[in-house]
Amino acid sequence: MPPLDVSSPSPRLRHAEGVLSARREGRGEGQQQTPTRAQAAAPHPNPLPTEEWGEGTAGTVWRDGAFHRDAWVKAEADAALPDGPVTFSKKRWLAERERLGHRNAPLGLLIEAGESIDDIAADLPRFALIALSFPKFRDGRAFSTARLLREKHGFAGELRAVGNVLSDLIPFMRRVGFDAFEVTHAPTRRALDEGRIPEVTLHYQPAAPSEPPAAGPRPWLRHSGG
Repeated sequence: MPPLDVSSPSPRLRHAEGVLSARREGRGEGQQQTPTRAQAAAPHPNPLPTEEWGEGTAGTVWRDGAFHRDAWVKAEADAALPDGPVTFSKKRWLAERERLGHRNAPLGLLIEAGESIDDIAADLPRFALIALSFPKFRDGRAFSTARLLREKHGFAGELRAVGNVLSDLIPFMRRVGFDAFEVTHAPTRRALDEGRIPEVTLHYQPAAPSEPPAAGPRPWLRHSGG
C-alpha cells in the first residue's frame, strides 16, 4: 500500500479547522482583529437615516462598534407605512414598487432565506438598507445572498443580519459583507460589548481581502490583508 499523503488535508478537514479556529478566537483565545469591510462601499444614493440613534446597550442593532436603538420601522404585510425609515418584504416591494419608490424617506428591504435577488437587481440602488434573515443556526443561505449583493451587484448600503444572529456566525457574516447585526441573544450581546468576536483571518476561499498563499505545507491557507 502506498504511503498516505498528509501534506494537503481534505476539504472537510480544512473546513473544520477554520470553524474551530474562529470559535476559539470568539472565546478570546486568539489575537483580536479590527473589523474590516469585505468590500469598500461607495457613496449611496439613498442614505441612511440622519437622526440621532440613541446609543447604548438597550439597543438591538450592533453597528460601528456599539449597540444602537433601531431607527427603522418594520412594516407589517398590509399595514399603512409610517413616516420615516421603513423596511418591508420583497413581496410587498414587488406589489407596490411604483408607489413605494416615490416615498421621500429611506427605504429598507427584508430578504427572507432562499428568496432571489436577481429579479430586483435594478432596484437595489434604491435601498439604503437590506436585511437578510437567518431563521435558524443551520440555515446559511443568506451568506450566499450577501456575497451576491456585495460582489455581483455592488450594493453599497447597510447590509444587516437579522434573526438567529449568534457569536459563532458573526465573524463569517462580516467576511461576506455584513456591517450591521440585529442581536437579541444575551451571550452574543455580551461578547460584542466586550470585544470578544474577532475577524476570521485564516480562510481557504478569497471572499475577503487576502494576501497570496504562503509557501509551506499548506499553500491553500490564506491570511486576510489589512
